[in-house]
Amino acid sequence: MTPSPDPDLPATTVPDPMQAPAVRWAVVSPGHIATQFTETVHRATASRVVAVTSRSAERAQEFATTHGVDAAYDSLPRMLATGGFDAVYIASPHTSHHEMARAVLEAGFPVLLEKAFTMDAAQARDLVELARERGLFLMEAMWSRFLPRFDIVRQVLMAGTIGEIVSLRASHGQHFPFDPSHRLHAPELGGGALLDLGIYPLSFAQMVLGDLQEVTASGTLTPAGVDETVHVLASSSAHPRARASLETTLAARGANDATILGTLGRIHLPDMFLAPGEVIVELHDGGRAVAADPVVPDDGLAYEAAEAARRIAAGDTQSPLMTWEDTLSVMTAVDAVRTQVTPQGDDDRQEAPRP
Repeated sequence: MTPSPDPDLPATTVPDPMQAPAVRWAVVSPGHIATQFTETVHRATASRVVAVTSRSAERAQEFATTHGVDAAYDSLPRMLATGGFDAVYIASPHTSHHEMARAVLEAGFPVLLEKAFTMDAAQARDLVELARERGLFLMEAMWSRFLPRFDIVRQVLMAGTIGEIVSLRASHGQHFPFDPSHRLHAPELGGGALLDLGIYPLSFAQMVLGDLQEVTASGTLTPAGVDETVHVLASSSAHPRARASLETTLAARGANDATILGTLGRIHLPDMFLAPGEVIVELHDGGRAVAADPVVPDDGLAYEAAEAARRIAAGDTQSPLMTWEDTLSVMTAVDAVRTQVTPQGDDDRQEAPRP
């Protein structure tokens, strides 16, 4: 029997982030992810972070000094009133996303809002409606969606290379020993595995399958009452044969990979599926091909920043790679999971301190 030829995998269509228009960014909440964002923007794009705000003037000034940022503020309203930037990147705790993003939109500035977008779908809808009313750009900073790796996956699926989708599995687990002082274990900061880690498998499944339906979830809680481990099963009307199996935990490091099974083959994203890496396509007839992601590992955040810059410069209000409807769809699935895993509902959705 003659072996089948290996499938031809497409090249990425994602532009070089360095070629995107330059944007002057302001950063809200100078923590770990804001540091990564700022360093990557400065290193791998034409944009610059020119302002930062924190509730601590000392912390804001330290961040500004370290990263060569022009202006530091201890108040978001003061930064917004002063201006001197084109768009705002919000990296505050989940519980303050809605409040902060609403303030920025009301001040007339485009927003790139860290994932998880908000605490629930109602907050997300409120921000989307405000952005629509004001004609302002608003995008969830789900960085994976903008990577060349995910672009290749979308192209392979569009081409029908693996046939009809019948199953999707994705996991994201990390080890965070129980520490009541850590934000992932703090209910008042929107802690738990789902919003920080599980958002990646959920968003990946939504990208591939569309709206997740018949969402069934189970899980365990930490002593502080936030979700520690979550398992999700879901279906999709857009792909009637497909079922999604998703898991997340903050108690142990998982395989952190993803696989899409089709009637003709499979797509596999090895550890870590949410970051730059390979795309492996294996067909039932024996064909196999691997596409290498051209991204420098530390430069992954450049792609979301560049996409935002392109859209803002073009006067767009959203990105086709992470539309408002995509975000609302993901947050609706988050609501369905939280209701089943943390039935206390709104008890842990307190407003966080201002960053």
